This record gives sequence, C-alpha cells and structure tokens, in this order.
Amino acid sequence: MKNKKGRRSRNVSLLSKATCNEDPACKANGDRLSRLPNDLLLNILERVQTFDALKACILSKQMLKLPAMLSQIVIDVGSLFPHPDSSREFGIRDVARVNGVVAKVTDNILWMRSPGIAMRKLNVRMVLRHYDVLSVGKSFAHAMATQKVQKAEIEFMTEKACADCTSADLVDFAKCFNTIFADCLDAFAGLCCLTRLWLQNMRFGEGDVPNVLSICKRLKSLRLSYCDSGIRSVLRLEHAQLVDLEIDYGKFETVVLNWLPKLQQVTYNNWRSYDDEPLSFGFVPQFSNLSLAKIAVRSDRCLELSQLLANFPSISQLHLNFRSEKIWVLPECPKLLMPILGKLRLVNLENLPGGCDIAWTMFILEAAPVLKDLGITVWDHWCIMVTDKEHRKASGYCDNGDVEWKPSTSNFKHKNLAKLTIYGFQADDNFIRYVKRVMLAAVNLEEISLHDRKVWKFCSDSDTKTRYPRTDEGRQHVIEELGLDLHAVVHFRS
Repeated sequence: MKNKKGRRSRNVSLLSKATCNEDPACKANGDRLSRLPNDLLLNILERVQTFDALKACILSKQMLKLPAMLSQIVIDVGSLFPHPDSSREFGIRDVARVNGVVAKVTDNILWMRSPGIAMRKLNVRMVLRHYDVLSVGKSFAHAMATQKVQKAEIEFMTEKACADCTSADLVDFAKCFNTIFADCLDAFAGLCCLTRLWLQNMRFGEGDVPNVLSICKRLKSLRLSYCDSGIRSVLRLEHAQLVDLEIDYGKFETVVLNWLPKLQQVTYNNWRSYDDEPLSFGFVPQFSNLSLAKIAVRSDRCLELSQLLANFPSISQLHLNFRSEKIWVLPECPKLLMPILGKLRLVNLENLPGGCDIAWTMFILEAAPVLKDLGITVWDHWCIMVTDKEHRKASGYCDNGDVEWKPSTSNFKHKNLAKLTIYGFQADDNFIRYVKRVMLAAVNLEEISLHDRKVWKFCSDSDTKTRYPRTDEGRQHVIEELGLDLHAVVHFRS
C-alpha cells in the first residue's frame, strides 16, 4: 500500500519544479504545471500518496478537477504519524484527529468521483475507530456500487501497538471490527471488489474469520497480525478466491486450510509451538510457495517437513527464516522427503545463527532432485537478538546452533542445481568446506554468489566485524582454497 519514500520524494520534487514561475515565460503564460496535459499530470500524481497529490492540485485552479479523475487512490494514515508503523507515541486525541482527517478526505474523494471513470486501485490504511471507519465503509460501498473498481485494499491499525495490548484490548478491537463489518456489509460483500484485507491486534470469536471470508467473496489476500480466536484455538479457512495468506504471531493451535482451491502462497511468522503442526493442508491444489519464520528456544520441538507437507508434492518454493536463533527444522532422511520435495525449485534458508556448521542444509539438496536455486544467509543479528546472558539462559535460548546431520551417501550427485548464493560468507573453514561440498555434489553448478553480511543502517558495530574477503588477494586465496580455477563461477558480490 505504501509507496517507497524515495519515489515519493522524487515525484514531489518534480511537481515543485514544474510549478516554478521565476522564468519570465512562466509569468507571462501561467505556471508550467498547469500547461501539462491531464494524462501526464495524472501519471505523476498517481506515483505519490494521494494526500501529496491533493496538496499539489491546490497549486492551480486547473488542477482542482484532477483528484476526481485519479484511477489510483492510496490513503495511508500511517504517513501522517512521525513513526509510520505505530501511533503509540501519540495520544488518543491525536489519533482521533488525524484519523478523522483521513476519513473525511477519503469520503470527499470517493463521493465526488465521476461514475464514468474507472478506478484501478483503492487502498486505505487507517486506525480502527468506529465512526471514522463506518464513514469510509459507506463511501467504499457507494464507490463500488456506482463505479468500476478493479482492486480495493483495506488495512486497519489499532490505537495501541501490539506490545501494549492486553487480552481485553484484543477482544475489544475485534468487537469493534465486527460491529463495523456488520454495519458496512455492502462495502465488503460478494459483488464488491475488496481484494486485500489486513487486520491487526484482534481476538475473534471462533466463527468470526470464516464469516469474514464468506462475505468477502473476491478476497485474494488476507493478512492477520497478532490475531487469534483465543490461545490454542483452531482456525479453519475456506474460500474460493484467496491466493495469499499471511499470519504474524498467531496463537492458534493450528491453521487448517480446508478448501482453498486458488491458494498459492502461505506465510506464517512466529507460531506458538504446541503439539500439532502449525499448518494443516486440505484441498489446496495450487499451493506452491511456503514461507515460515520463527524465533525458537530450546524447548521448541523441531518441525518435520515430511509431516507438515505429507502427501503434498507440489511445493516449488520454500523460505525458512531462523531469526539468528535455534534451527527448528529437522534434517530428515532423503527417502522420506523426496516424495514431498520432488518439485522444489527454489530454497532460501535465512538468518542461520553464526558459528554453526552449515553442512546440515545439504539434506534439502539431497531430497530435492530438481532444485535450481539454493540461498542461505548466516548472521548473528545482535540488533534484534536477546543479548543478556542471564535472560537468554532463563528464556531457553540456545548458544550452540549446531545441528546433527550425516550425509545419506558419500557419492551423492545433484544434476539440476545451477546457483548457490550465500549471504554472510566468511573466509573460514566452515564456509570453505560447505562450498566445496556443494560443488562436489552439484555437477552442473553455474554460479556461486558470495556476499558479506546483510547489515542494516542502524546495526551496531558488533554486526559489522567480518572476515569477508574484500581484496583481490583475499578473494584469490578463497578460490585457491576451493581447489579449482573458478573465476568464471565464483562471484564476490560485496
């Protein structure tokens, strides 16, 4: 929903330059912006947030009619707060004021539009407050009833950030949403074009989410962040059109994908480790992309892919993010996994803990005969990790990331792997041995891309200490350690 900041800045700058009237010709003939054709002006305005576009249109009387002609409307309350992801630094009055402005502007834009102008995209991100959302919901319903809206997306924030929410808050936010949903069925119901819905910080009743899906018949993307139906509840999903499902920090016992004939991608971040598998797959014939992320502790049991994906051999992309902590996937025998991973073509293993022997990742290569692209990232990311030793010990964090694994055969060969990518590569025995092992097995390997660690701008100094080879001499030494003339295959990317 949100444009990249850089793009928005560039386009706002372009608008500012276009309105410059210091040139004598401009003073004589009007500002440059007003003289541009409408289609070009609309192209520029639709590249920025709608609030920015409205500000630009105030500069010229001739442009005042353009907001009603926009085919793409993106209104984000988060852009009006200093911190785009949270309103926690603001008081309730501030939230109400800003949210009210968003609601009023959204109403005005949607009600003033000409029915003859199609709308390609309608995105609104706002705080879940009853009166404001009810007003916007009715505007949505009017727009969808009178105009051709190709795609509509709604994201509801809450007045409290997830870390500040009590159980009572979660229940209250869910009740608020259910009330609004019931009062604005026309904005959500079957004939409308709501394609994406993102809900945050809500504790629903058992049938609430299935009810939402039964009403939003054209929904293609659903994201639930810090949402559940009670601790250890079961979420059962059925929907004819849903393509993308994302769950963040759910407290569900399991999520049952009963009947989702068009579902292609599932992302589950930080599920609770109970006795059952976090996901249960029913009728999902097009499912092909699975992304799992978790910060695991010593007591968390390891996930067995042979059980999670049992009798489901169509997965082609697998992304596992270990958040620099315990490895929570079990290296299994290739005979068990090959029927499951037989069509797997791309694997990303992200944020493996630093210092662990990464040879265990070979178990996926052994079990995925058509795999083309293997990527791993090794990084102790101290900015997000728990660093206090006593806290780590008391919470069950693991300091030793090694995983027990033995190769199934000493002469294993893989004929399809074409690319190996490593982020966090270090010129030490651990990485050299691993690259050698992959090279020996992958007989048709075309490219080995070696990158330094993925360091964020605000990372501490402890994250920047590295043994990545940056000089020609250091890189030549690595190639010599690998034992072959690999200048055409090995690429140092950092």
